[in-house]
Amino acid sequence: MRQPKMTLPTQLVLHVLMGDPDREMYGLEICAEAGLASGTIHPILARLEKVGWLQSRWEDVDPAEAGRPRRRYYRLDPNSIGIVQSALCRSAVSVQALARLSPRVLGAE
Repeated sequence: MRQPKMTLPTQLVLHVLMGDPDREMYGLEICAEAGLASGTIHPILARLEKVGWLQSRWEDVDPAEAGRPRRRYYRLDPNSIGIVQSALCRSAVSVQALARLSPRVLGAE
């Protein structure tokens, strides 16, 4: 299984989803919890789904009755939870090592 680039926004999205791996969340919920804009998280969600880390589904609702567009719900693929945990651990170690090597890069000075 390929791995997506573990940018800081990608890590934030994954941390939100790992908070409750069985919970389905729609895009704006993830935006709010991760503190990221919709235009940032939706490409991340698409990449994570493409590599098999996420599952998604459209909600079954009539937009006219609901008074809003249908939502797309995302959740971690149960078979990928261990891979996601490992990737987040490796990324955290990389960020900490980078901060020690070059504190200015991460504003740690």
